[in-house]
Amino acid sequence: MRLPSPLRTGRLIKRYKRFLADIVLDDGREVTAHCANPGSMLGVAIEGAKVWAHEHGDPKRKLAFSWELVDLDGVLLPVNTSNPNKIALEAIEGGVIPELSGYKEIAREVKYGEKSRIDFLLSGGRRRKPCYVEVKNVHLSRTPGLAEFPDSVTARGAKHLEELSRIAESGGRAVMLFVVQRGDCRRFAPAADLDPAYAKALNSAISKGVEALCYDCEVTTAEVVLRKPLEIELESR
Repeated sequence: MRLPSPLRTGRLIKRYKRFLADIVLDDGREVTAHCANPGSMLGVAIEGAKVWAHEHGDPKRKLAFSWELVDLDGVLLPVNTSNPNKIALEAIEGGVIPELSGYKEIAREVKYGEKSRIDFLLSGGRRRKPCYVEVKNVHLSRTPGLAEFPDSVTARGAKHLEELSRIAESGGRAVMLFVVQRGDCRRFAPAADLDPAYAKALNSAISKGVEALCYDCEVTTAEVVLRKPLEIELESR
């Protein structure tokens, strides 16, 4: 997935009101940028960190900049939580995820369950069963080499797991795909201390037949590309 351009470098002053970030650019300008990330951004929104912001050049936009990347001690990390769906789509179409290959059609935002929408519904091709794929963005890493999700309580995330569980229990194929927008992790685990209910829901979903996949990304200032699978560690059920 190509990142927008041009990107301007600067330093993060602060992130606030969920969707706003004040940045001082290297050219001396102090700007307020849109932050496309509704989460807590634990360990990501570090004041003083080097950041990259996209300058839109569109006079009709309320904010002229969008915060795109942050440098965390040499690790590049995209902050936009809409990226993973785009990254996953490119990877599925390109056959990068073997577990999700063999399907002919990819439908997005399909209604299912109780007032829910699945990120991707894969069907047709050589696979016999349609596949329901839910995608989650991962950027939290508090222990070197370990990626974690979520970074705060997510009742919505637990609901998605319940919906996937119903698909699996009815004989369908359901997949939870975690996309780690960083390249310095080797393992993945649910952040049970931050959201024990989600960790429990993930264990329960897997026991009911939901498949869990986790892939990291190669990140540059030009693009973000799905790279390789990470080992998933779960607490004993």
